[in-house]
Amino acid sequence: MNVTAEKFGYPDSVVKRFEHWLLQLRPAQPTLGSLVLVCTISAEAGRELPRAAAEIERVLGEAFGFEKINYLMLMMVDPDVHFHVLPRYSVEKVYAGRTFVDASWPGPPDITAANPFDEDVKAELTADLKARFG
Repeated sequence: MNVTAEKFGYPDSVVKRFEHWLLQLRPAQPTLGSLVLVCTISAEAGRELPRAAAEIERVLGEAFGFEKINYLMLMMVDPDVHFHVLPRYSVEKVYAGRTFVDASWPGPPDITAANPFDEDVKAELTADLKARFG
């Protein structure tokens, strides 16, 4: 697997495998349900991206009721094509007994911000998203 996927916890963080993309839970959660969409092979990935984005938005919308969603392709540190997928919320969200806030709402997202949560919540969120993505 590529370096970027491994940095974001591959294989444990994978919630969905598309043909040319991996959808992974971000280890840091600037907002509830923050993900990373990592390209595994670029030749065909561009054609699959609209389907992946539509599924991401449907599932995260049903799960958490986000108000906006941001896809950030920064490519400043990690060498492989990937997007940070950040659902956005104007109100606090509670998941598994933890409160998640979108500290930079309504401005641009701050991917360096993180809502504190422990390994049990991380495991529950990963399992929940895997089930929802099927």
